[in-house]
Amino acid sequence: MSLLSLLCTHFKRELRIGFLSFSLRILYPDNYRFLNLFTLLIPDKIKVMTRYKAIISYDGYAFAGFQRQPHARSVQEEIEKTLTRLNKGQAITVHGAGRTDSGVHALGQVIHFDLPYQMDEEKLRFALDTQSPEDIDVISIEIVADDFHCRYAKHSKTYEFIVDRGRPKNPMRRHYATHFPYPLDVKRMQMAIKKLEGTHDFTGFTASGTSVEDKVRTITEANLTVDETGQFLTFTFSGNGFLYKQIRNMVGTLLKIGNNRMPVEQIDLILEKKDRQLAGPTAAPNGLYLKEISYEE
Repeated sequence: MSLLSLLCTHFKRELRIGFLSFSLRILYPDNYRFLNLFTLLIPDKIKVMTRYKAIISYDGYAFAGFQRQPHARSVQEEIEKTLTRLNKGQAITVHGAGRTDSGVHALGQVIHFDLPYQMDEEKLRFALDTQSPEDIDVISIEIVADDFHCRYAKHSKTYEFIVDRGRPKNPMRRHYATHFPYPLDVKRMQMAIKKLEGTHDFTGFTASGTSVEDKVRTITEANLTVDETGQFLTFTFSGNGFLYKQIRNMVGTLLKIGNNRMPVEQIDLILEKKDRQLAGPTAAPNGLYLKEISYEE
């Protein structure tokens, strides 16, 4: 810091203390000397909380989910521990836009947190990225408005579910794609998946016992693509929100339709009857990825 900057800082502080001292003398003439002692406690800098939004990715295999767990490893806890170290031991709370389950991966999870200072965004990203565990990557960090909340701000989520139908099973893919080596009619599944688009009550596709009362959600896009080898299927779902295990239940149902054990019209029946028993099994979590979260301007 230059000599001029130091002098300006000192002058501003003295001016602030002088003004407060004058105010105390006018307002409380009898207790002025006692109250004036408090002017010496005024800090040179008043700490103002700064809110940061970060995009992260992680390998979900070794995590019990994103959300903090009492006796298990979580993404939230790992990032909070790193931020606490960077903040000289002062605890930092991290909020996540999506609560991915155990074994579920993320390519573009969004989090936010507050720090009692403003730091260069790239330097903070680099520090958080390099000091976080190897299965967490910090893609970007930016300063956002104080009222921004990654979970409650209006947004759209996109998930992908990858199915490996190759034979023999590739052990290197066991944590990153769900293996389904049985015959599948892709065209039947592509017809069925389109029935999920739109605004529906997805009670029939959510896990039983969920505490959420309003199960109406909007899926803006649902499609199925096959790679050029024909081995990997990618189910993609975009929408304003998804219920607990909804995507895994939809994929399990679509696989059963593709395997000719359910009709294409089963989707219509599940949506109409709102009965979980009519849907297929819950697909394994290892093929599911939170791909992207987009916020409205």
